[in-house]
Amino acid sequence: MNTTIRKIGNSEGVIIPKEILDRLGLKAGDNVEIREENGSISLVPEQADLAEQLKAARLGMEKYRVALRELAK
Repeated sequence: MNTTIRKIGNSEGVIIPKEILDRLGLKAGDNVEIREENGSISLVPEQADLAEQLKAARLGMEKYRVALRELAK
């Protein structure tokens, strides 16, 4: 399947056909990781578990910011 790189604001992007998004279970707003290897580009869906873990870690770091700062000394 072919697509064209298009101008989007100051960036460029490609339109991913709906049938591919449906097969992968992706929708607008989902995060994907862009990987470049050997002259190829891959889009890999972000693991929901990892995203949730990172969110929890950020909340914990914010909540215990002072304690973590003291422990880091």
